[in-house]
Formats: sequence, structure tokens, C-alpha cells
Amino acid sequence: MPDTAALEKRLGVEFAEPALLALSLVHSSYVNENPGTAAGHNERLEFLGDAVLDFVVAGKLYRDFPDLSEGQMTRLRSTLVRRETLARVARSIGLGDYLVMGKGEEASGGRDKSANLAGALEAVIAAVYLDRGVTVARKIIVRLLEAEWPAAIAAGTGGDAKSRLQELTQARFQLTPGYRLLAETGPDHDKQFTVEVTVNGEVLGSGTGSSKKLAEKEAARAALERLRGGFTK
Repeated sequence: MPDTAALEKRLGVEFAEPALLALSLVHSSYVNENPGTAAGHNERLEFLGDAVLDFVVAGKLYRDFPDLSEGQMTRLRSTLVRRETLARVARSIGLGDYLVMGKGEEASGGRDKSANLAGALEAVIAAVYLDRGVTVARKIIVRLLEAEWPAAIAAGTGGDAKSRLQELTQARFQLTPGYRLLAETGPDHDKQFTVEVTVNGEVLGSGTGSSKKLAEKEAARAALERLRGGFTK
């Protein structure tokens, strides 16, 4: 069995029952190849973790994005909890190194299969929930998804860059971005406008376009790129 203490450090949580964390790492292939040598596999925990993840993400969307419709929240949640996202998060903490699986599954690249990684991450979340409660589980989920949040907003809410930027800054800073015209150049038939966007006095991006509206959209796109990688707790 893997050293779960090392994984606890990566997760930032200490288990009262380390056996729960150990169980969350056991793939069904190990039990199939070694009947009677393990307490079970992680599929039941995976089921529970999926529900906990949905609950926490839905709650955060509801609290932080009061202007989003049900459809927009559904798309955002789907982006954040889909297999590809969870597998990417699992790889970021090296979860594959801790999986316990059968020799056949491992030989076929099982430690890096998205289905295995996503399922194991859900199982680990369930183990945290059972051992430490929903508050600790929520904190860990928020931190694990931190780098995924901005891209999910950009992809999942729809609308233009200005709308996405406003949704993000309201969630992260509880502030609305402001736009300021920096320059207006060129002849009347071919003018170019340069605009910067700020939040609380800090410049987040600038853009240029053939109209103020287009320049603002470009500035918003630049600001979204800069803000990628943060998640308000």
C-alpha cells in the first residue's frame, strides 16, 4: 500500500482514519487480481465523491455568481467536474503515483488514464468528507480547482469577454471593472482607439480597436488572460 502520509501533505489534510484515504486509492483491478487482500476498492467512494464535488461547486456558483442563469451555472459546473478537468487536477498532485491497481491495469498505462485519475480524485474527496466533514472537503475542493476556475468561466458562461470579465471580477473582488480611453489616433475614416480596464485602480489589461467598443473587448480579453489561475476561497 502507498505512503498515504505523503499524500496527506500534498492535500493539506491529516486523516483521523488513514484507512479511508488508503481505500480511496484502490482500483478495482487490484481486488480482482488479489481477492481477499484488500478491504475493497474505491468505486463506492467515487460515487459519494462525485456528489460532494457537485454540491460544493454548485454552492460556490450560486453564492459567487448571483447574475448567472441556471443554464450558465449548469455549464460551468459541468466544465469543472468533468473527467478531463478532474484528471488534470489529479495529475497536478501526482495522484497516479499513489494508486493501487492490478498488474494488468498498470501495464496498460492505468496510472495515467483519465478515468482512473478522475475516479480516484472523487474517491479521495469522499474520504476527506467522511473523515473531516464538509467544511474541510470544501476547502480542499476549492484549492484543487483553483487553476481551473478562470478557464471554466471563459468557456462555460457564454457571452463576450466584457461579460466574462465582469462575472470573474465580481466573484473574486466583489468589484466591477472600469474602462478608460487612453488614446484616439488616426484620421476620421480610420481611427484607432486604445482602452485600459481597471479594477479598484489596478490596470488589468489594455486593447486597441477601430471603435471604443472593440477596444474595450480587447482590453477585457487581455485582463482575462492575466487573471487566469486564481480562485477566491
